[in-house]
Amino acid sequence: MDRRNFNAALAAGLSAPALLGLSTQARAAGGKPTSIRIGFPGAGTGGRPLPSSGFTANVVFLGELEKEFAADGIKIEWKYYVGAGPALNEAYANGLLDFCFGHGDLPLIVGRSTGLKHKILLSSGRGGDTYLLTPAASPYKEVADLKGKTLSVQKGTAGQLTLYRFLAKYGFNDPEKEFRIISQIQDDRRASLATGDVHGAIDTPWGLEARGITRRLAEVHDDLNINAPSSLWVGEAFEQQYPDLVQRVVNRVVKVAHWSTLEANRETQYQYWTRSGANTYIDSKKEWDRVKDLRTRHLPLLDDFYKAKIQKSIAETRQYKLTRRDVSLDGWLEPKYLNNALRELKLENYWPTQSADGKFSNA
Repeated sequence: MDRRNFNAALAAGLSAPALLGLSTQARAAGGKPTSIRIGFPGAGTGGRPLPSSGFTANVVFLGELEKEFAADGIKIEWKYYVGAGPALNEAYANGLLDFCFGHGDLPLIVGRSTGLKHKILLSSGRGGDTYLLTPAASPYKEVADLKGKTLSVQKGTAGQLTLYRFLAKYGFNDPEKEFRIISQIQDDRRASLATGDVHGAIDTPWGLEARGITRRLAEVHDDLNINAPSSLWVGEAFEQQYPDLVQRVVNRVVKVAHWSTLEANRETQYQYWTRSGANTYIDSKKEWDRVKDLRTRHLPLLDDFYKAKIQKSIAETRQYKLTRRDVSLDGWLEPKYLNNALRELKLENYWPTQSADGKFSNA
């Protein structure tokens, strides 16, 4: 479902419980849910039900939440959406999710603007490099050569804003008029690059280059104006009903975030992230070996940088007419669970904080 249809569905008749994120799931006796349902905005290659990177993915591979709730008889249900962030919004609106692990900025904001009620608990990742790829046999030499050509991105996802920002860096401020931009999921986008049916796309390059599918037309490293943090949230109704369970989830996630920052675990993560098939081992290694301090990427803090970047993304969704209503951060962030976890795990001063302009302190 595209953004316009999703907004129309919400406006036309989603019930009030759905807009509030109320669960339709049967609840067990004794004040506990029978399961905790956690969504990821992605599904791996060919819909393979596994996450592809980051410390939230490591929570799955390490089985931390299953360990936490085994004695309670609470099942952890992992849900993966080929339709990425927009599909996850739709699932939540229909009462099918309790948490999201890693929502990108655009679908997060679109969902909020259409009435979805959730609480942001922590930042689920930030930073990284951006690559504009073109088919290996294409004649293009620079970004300007693609003007008027077909670019591919999954619209409604964080990748759409990333593409717009990337193009703006090269002087293109009205992307939908200056290019033909089509919407495709990752598998289809890569297939179209292979056949030459699209002329450019943002993607991770090394595995595709090794197979002779694409080449890099332009790349930007650690540009704070291009990338925005992703977010981990809980449904507002679930949080109100089960604050103790929310705290236990956050405690385990922060524990894994810490594990993910340790240099001794770097290689293990690269191996984990190949399992979804979304990226190859060489993709993870090339991308992440540039990160000398893993704390700067596996960073759960709701610091000034997080707030400034989400606020900037809100403004951009209005600029590009991707939302119809303003969204406010007031009452949206709920940092108490993160603060409790940091205190309980004695990690209050472990992560460097990032200022609104991107500078790290306490590193």
